Amino acid sequence: MPCNPKKEDRMNTHLKAALCALLVLTAAMTAIPRICAAQEKQDMGGWETNSPYNQLYSPVERDEFKGVVSDIREVVPLSGMSPAVALVILDSGSELITVHLGPRWFIDPGRMGIKKGDKVKIKGAWAEINGEDIFMASKVKKGDYFEFKVRLTQDGTPFWTMTPEEFARENAPR
Repeated sequence: MPCNPKKEDRMNTHLKAALCALLVLTAAMTAIPRICAAQEKQDMGGWETNSPYNQLYSPVERDEFKGVVSDIREVVPLSGMSPAVALVILDSGSELITVHLGPRWFIDPGRMGIKKGDKVKIKGAWAEINGEDIFMASKVKKGDYFEFKVRLTQDGTPFWTMTPEEFARENAPR
């Protein structure tokens, strides 16, 4: 039976293309974790564990208060940082208190379960930034059953710096 050189050439060409595609895919898959890790570090935007901002959370300054959410806004805590989500709370003494929750890239204001007009109890620590007293939240509680946690209350470890396993453990039902 005679050999068909055109058919063999096409098969070799397809085989070579498939092998090249496999090599490119393998190289890309091994590079993805490095790219993602580099991207995560780059995207922290001043929110790293030991950043100047996070060092302002002092467990000695822990406190809690109640109030009503007057506004939800985006703020830049310190020059050069990526934006944060903040609540403006009208406390029982008719004082407006700015409460920093965390980075905007970590918190979606539309999905966090807190809105204007909600009565809340907030735990966290006081800090001074640019001459203004602000409250760095660790937890916002609404009603008897809803809690929005962003830091460990005891030491201020931000949830956005935790490993996926640590984060899951902190958010597991108790």
